[in-house]
Amino acid sequence: MSAARSRLDSLWGRGREFLGTEVAIMGGAMSWVSERRLVAAISNAGGFGVIACGSMTPDLLAAEIEATQRLTDRPFGVNLITMHPQLDQLIDLCGRLRVGRIVLAGGLPQSAAITRLKDGGAKVMCFAPTVAFARKLIRLGADALIIEGTEAGGHIGPVSTSVLAQEILPAVTEVPVFVAGGIGRGEAVLSYLEMGAAGVQLGTRFVCATESVAHANFKQAFIRANARDATPSVQVDPNFPVIPVRALNNPASRRFVDFQHQVIDRFKRGVVDQKAAQLEIEHYWAGALRRAVIDGDIEHGSLMAGQSVGMVTCEQPTAEIISELIDQAVGALTTRERLGAVV
Repeated sequence: MSAARSRLDSLWGRGREFLGTEVAIMGGAMSWVSERRLVAAISNAGGFGVIACGSMTPDLLAAEIEATQRLTDRPFGVNLITMHPQLDQLIDLCGRLRVGRIVLAGGLPQSAAITRLKDGGAKVMCFAPTVAFARKLIRLGADALIIEGTEAGGHIGPVSTSVLAQEILPAVTEVPVFVAGGIGRGEAVLSYLEMGAAGVQLGTRFVCATESVAHANFKQAFIRANARDATPSVQVDPNFPVIPVRALNNPASRRFVDFQHQVIDRFKRGVVDQKAAQLEIEHYWAGALRRAVIDGDIEHGSLMAGQSVGMVTCEQPTAEIISELIDQAVGALTTRERLGAVV
């Protein structure tokens, strides 16, 4: 093993130990994409796959976990949404099926949920948007944190990955911290590890993996896109808030702007009240992600993607993606060593 690879293994040693993996690369939980095949492929390639539970019922999640266990004997996790109406049942299910790592997403989790997971034998990972939130989550019992910047795909916050990393990594050392959002190359992975990250999480890079079940149309949209095509959803009136979601621009995203104007106009004319108008706006995207990912309707569906989409240039096996990231990080370290020797 080269000195550079040994150095990389040392840099993400804490993350590897926490995840129980060869490399501290997590797969982001993407609804309809992060299912058994891709999750198992990431884990089999030495990373850490994460099932996206989303709105699954306990029975559906049980089937997904068991199917993944048949495809890999390596560690993988499950992403649970804190607002899920059956969260307690999902937590108990994960304990029964011996899922060792749970990612809680979708808001600040209750201490009872974290305790219940830990009592069931799992280590708990939570998203921390600020140092204050990170401190609170650690007090609640979080075993590791994920910081995700606005460059990510899907639901996003307002702060970039690089700024979050500078704020949180030096201040939070009690637990491993994984960095996500806009990461597409190994050099970026290396930079966050050297800042103190235990590992990284990538989603967009894995959408076009050979093992991904995403429709060919969906994958082609990613391959054709560049970073500027992945933009946050537009809100036309602050009185009718829109939860920001980063996705590729398509006819549906452009129609969403017109749709908001139409609904708000009906509200102003007294046709609907504000609550009904807000619900109409929120329901515009209902089922849209599935239409795009599974059905391949890239005109009317939602093409959730991070800004690293410009680095997705072809369909390739998951193991190859992870190998590329490692080679890029090792290459950067090797170049640095060579320059140091010359100096």
